[in-house]
Amino acid sequence: MNKINPKKLLNSKWTAVTPVNKEKHFIISDIEFDEEGIVVACCIEPVMSKRPTPINWLDLKDDNRWLQGWK
Repeated sequence: MNKINPKKLLNSKWTAVTPVNKEKHFIISDIEFDEEGIVVACCIEPVMSKRPTPINWLDLKDDNRWLQGWK
């Protein structure tokens, strides 16, 4: 299980364990917090195509799907 600090999530780098549309390296491009500092929305985008996609940031904790950094 990956440990994630929501405040350091923006611009963090991720590697998909199984490539998505032949893309493997991603970056968190946008994140929204509510008044209490809880993440309400998060967007991830592949480095090559730069197509932003909404993602549930808690999915990034699954190390069977995501690895922290670019590997």
